[in-house]
Amino acid sequence: MLVKLKFVNRSRGVDIPDVLIFQKNVATDLEEAAVAWKVIRNCGPNTHHPFVFSTDLEIGIGDEYGNFSPRIKAGKGRVYAVSATVSGRRFAYKSPGNNNSDICIRNDLPRGAINANVYLDDKILATKTAVAPGQKALFQFKPTIWVGVRRQLVQGDVIDSAIVNAVNTEISLQGIANATIVMTGGGPGVEANPYTFTLEDVAHY
Repeated sequence: MLVKLKFVNRSRGVDIPDVLIFQKNVATDLEEAAVAWKVIRNCGPNTHHPFVFSTDLEIGIGDEYGNFSPRIKAGKGRVYAVSATVSGRRFAYKSPGNNNSDICIRNDLPRGAINANVYLDDKILATKTAVAPGQKALFQFKPTIWVGVRRQLVQGDVIDSAIVNAVNTEISLQGIANATIVMTGGGPGVEANPYTFTLEDVAHY
């Protein structure tokens, strides 16, 4: 699924907020940190910022030394594993999974933890750090994005749970080909209103 999106700032404020966009990993009941997939900065009133959302994901692994594997395309319901070979580590498809919706990354190394990473549009979307030998990381995403205003965040930053819980705008992109995300609100002093996000000019597949 590929969705062409356009963010438009129609806020009333003279202050230009940073707009945070991320997804939540719903493969586990545990509360995990999210990642700032996209941060739109310096997009002033009546200006716009185009971007693309896709359900086509890539995955890869990293380690504590800052090394990364080549990325590979991820398929739902599949298990991928990192294993030891004579020439080093190998990260590849391993087998079908137990859940048709999950992407599973397993650490089959005899020793050494890994970081399991998911990428969307060449930017990191989610991560699970310190996956020990014999353990696995599960990822599953709904076709939705979460949008909010947050300062002092950079794309790729891990977002703590307090920030994640403060962002309450979920936008479903199911069946949408292109749309405009409009931000309103803001304003000076006591007349300021909360920033809100709505979907306009929606075209479906």
